[in-house]
Amino acid sequence: MLSRASVGVSNVLRLGVVTWALMLALSPLPLAAAAEPQAVPLWPNGAPLATGTAAADQPFLEVYPAADDAAGGPAFVICPGGGYGGLAADHEGTQIARWANGIGATAFVLHYRLGSKGYHYPVQLIDVQRALRFVRANAARYKVDPRRIGIIGFSAGGHLASMAATLFDERPAGTTDDEVDAVSARPDVAVLGYPVISMTAAHAHRGSRKNLLGPAADDDDAARRLDTDTRVTAATPPTFLFQTDEDAGVPAENAVSFYLACRRERVPAELHVFERGPHGVGFALGDPVLSTWPDRLAAWLRDRGFLTVASRVPVKGRVTIDGQPVSWGMISFVPENPRAAVATARIRNGDFKLDERFGPVAAPVRVTVTYSAADTPGVPGTNGVVTTTKPRPDAEPWRLDFSGAIAPEPLTIDIVR
Repeated sequence: MLSRASVGVSNVLRLGVVTWALMLALSPLPLAAAAEPQAVPLWPNGAPLATGTAAADQPFLEVYPAADDAAGGPAFVICPGGGYGGLAADHEGTQIARWANGIGATAFVLHYRLGSKGYHYPVQLIDVQRALRFVRANAARYKVDPRRIGIIGFSAGGHLASMAATLFDERPAGTTDDEVDAVSARPDVAVLGYPVISMTAAHAHRGSRKNLLGPAADDDDAARRLDTDTRVTAATPPTFLFQTDEDAGVPAENAVSFYLACRRERVPAELHVFERGPHGVGFALGDPVLSTWPDRLAAWLRDRGFLTVASRVPVKGRVTIDGQPVSWGMISFVPENPRAAVATARIRNGDFKLDERFGPVAAPVRVTVTYSAADTPGVPGTNGVVTTTKPRPDAEPWRLDFSGAIAPEPLTIDIVR
């Protein structure tokens, strides 16, 4: 149980403002060495519906293991784009995999079969479902958590990822039925970068439709079944979407329509639309604005509890300044583990409250309070607010330990000027 007396001190680390703490939590951790990826066939004895034995006929995964200290962590299946006619396997594959390694995830870049090589729907759905099942069935082999397997896709690969997120229970003709296919193909999170979503709307990407459907490309009914914004249900996994307004290749209406479908079905979703940026930017490395989107994604994954498993606790309390309630502000609980979720609550008239879904992790945390400068006239602030990490200028930073806590007592955080 925690109370005012439980608010201890520590000089292990002194936090600055909350943005510093969040930057630390968002930054990918350095890798000791980047191992060469291993190519693993999805069907060792030959893929279903294959017309040959060449690499283009046999889908495979390139495996990028996480560092040893991240064993038991999350995993991603990554679907590069290319209009279902090619694979942008570097900036929408390898680069994404290395980034995933940096946040503690094992990455699997999917080389799926393409329309340009004579493969059409449902082959691509079979391939991505098999990829997710393969990773989950081999979780122990790759030292990943089978409950934290996500899908990431870009452009047409984003459409493939969105099919994985919405059609995971479908078993198209040609699906195999071995022990790998006995496990779930549902991803635990989905990340869609400038995705193709519609096959029929005015904003649809016609090239993707042609390559995916092949001889059935002129069949509107067949195409409409693959408008994935119409296939979202309450079982669709939490979804993160990234898009640019300037994208003329795959307009923003695609990502927006999927986000709105998630909203209608109450699927947790986050959408970021940047004004500038052409289609196919990947990480947009070198762009000081657009290249921030992976940090937003890392924060979303972290605060969903995807990067590390940690129970959370409900918390409520009161924040005062010299005994008077803070009129408006925010309080953040920043764990020492940079991959664990940061909990933030709004303060209104001194009070704050978080339930167990969004509360602090059950571990030691640092506390940061940001409040209106109007509450302390004469105290220097930035943009009308004051941020503090300790109860008074000469004190140690706040440190709380929620380890083992189930229902902490109300906290009292008093700031002395």
